[in-house]
Amino acid sequence: MSPSHEERMVRKKQVVDERIARAEVDRGVLVVLTGNGKGKSSSAFGMALRSLGHGLTVGIVQFIKARETGEGRFLQELPGVTYYVMGEGFTWETQDRARDAEAAHRAWAESRRLLEEGGPDLVVLDELNIALKQGLVALDEVLEALAGRPAMQHVVITGRGAPAALANAADTVTEMGAVKHAFQAGVKAQRGVEW
Repeated sequence: MSPSHEERMVRKKQVVDERIARAEVDRGVLVVLTGNGKGKSSSAFGMALRSLGHGLTVGIVQFIKARETGEGRFLQELPGVTYYVMGEGFTWETQDRARDAEAAHRAWAESRRLLEEGGPDLVVLDELNIALKQGLVALDEVLEALAGRPAMQHVVITGRGAPAALANAADTVTEMGAVKHAFQAGVKAQRGVEW
């Protein structure tokens, strides 16, 4: 006879409680959200809201995006949030590598400042992976700054094509998979869903 639902849940709770009891390290984590699927930035902004709900401070730097977004409108107005939109637009829109590189360097300079002692509790580096993939920001500089950040500071990095070295340095890596997207069926990007 197989165990009842109640018996399975009692056992599951015991296993989960044991794992929680063994987790003794208390430090900031590095989260990398990558992949071709939708939801990387949305997840990062969700963590920003969660942090604010716990009374933590948040710093956000957007590397590529230049357009005003719903989350930007909302978050910029909240106390405890530092928000920088530093991009010039997606590179296929700008078609100017020098301009893209200059914008990425400015964004990285702001990011480094946030990653120093006295910076916010959570730092979101939105679309940094794209800047890294395109060689607009040096990966070794990013890894060095992440390693030297305050011990309790959390960092979330988003964007397609996360470099392997960044994924290896991360505590948590999530790869968003693209199964289906409305755009493929000709549906325009929708306010409140895409931006």
